[in-house]
Amino acid sequence: MRLGVLDIGSNTVHLLLVDAHPGARPVPFASHKRPLSLVQYLDADGNISDAGQHELTDFVLEAWEFAAKHKAEDLLAFCTSAIREATNGPEVLARVKHETTVTLEELTGSEEASMTFFAVRRWYGWGAGPILNLDIGGGSFEMAFGQDELPEMATSVPLGASRLTRDWLAEDPPSAKSVKELRRYIRATLKPAVRQFDGLGRANLVAGTSKTFRSLARIAGAAPSIAGPYAKRELNGTDLGVWAQRISAMKTEDRLHLPGVSEARANQLLAGALVAEASLELFKFKKIRICPWALREGLILRRLDQLVFAGPLDPAPHVSAPHLAAPHLAAPYLAETQPAAAP
Repeated sequence: MRLGVLDIGSNTVHLLLVDAHPGARPVPFASHKRPLSLVQYLDADGNISDAGQHELTDFVLEAWEFAAKHKAEDLLAFCTSAIREATNGPEVLARVKHETTVTLEELTGSEEASMTFFAVRRWYGWGAGPILNLDIGGGSFEMAFGQDELPEMATSVPLGASRLTRDWLAEDPPSAKSVKELRRYIRATLKPAVRQFDGLGRANLVAGTSKTFRSLARIAGAAPSIAGPYAKRELNGTDLGVWAQRISAMKTEDRLHLPGVSEARANQLLAGALVAEASLELFKFKKIRICPWALREGLILRRLDQLVFAGPLDPAPHVSAPHLAAPHLAAPYLAETQPAAAP
């Protein structure tokens, strides 16, 4: 079957189409995305502005048409922290549904962390043993640990790279004082979250699943994307510390000359590096393995599992929302529903 996954993140809005069937790995068929930092559209009260809402609904319409054009049989549409934490998040979701007919399911932070962990477990398999997964998004930072397919602990904190850059690093390059204050804030926010993992055991593998981790690993010498998903990529804590210092002294335009750094993410690279550095220190690990699968793949694999079992899987308590325990959209959805006209 051809499955579409519409991901409304904090940095980008992305539709991924994959060809897959139960028991097989999902193979990417086509992709349609646009840089859209919804965090940058927040006003003083935490509302996503009308301009931001318009950009969002415009892309959702594009994505719907793209999925229909390429004969997607099913569509999973979800949003994460950018809308979840916006003051007017429910109104934004209602507007998207009214103007596009597409229902965006809002994932909680623990659901986001759990589904990302699920993808990581499928990628590395049972032989990896206990896994700790870290994911730096634009608006939030997710952490999950476990020995099974779903984690024993999954949590989220508001330490996304885009959010931190907007709130703490206004200058370009940032001042030494602002970097020092941000380091202090990151650690103060992370410490109580990390303590939740006490007593769960020690991970055999620490995985990183985000564009930020991939970019930082590439800067530190990991294989480029052209080497393919099976190339082993790691980020050493010592290298991370060195590069965090170097990046803090660079302007955004200079960061663009670093390998693996895109224009959309260059300005938030430092904030991401500081979160990665602090998380390794507080969890007391020396390196991170970069995993090519993340949240989108987790939701795809979870959806495919529904085709194997007669009833829904029994999820962990923190992954018990109906939209993760059963298919989100029925297969005839794209064939029978017409999107509303663009505003």
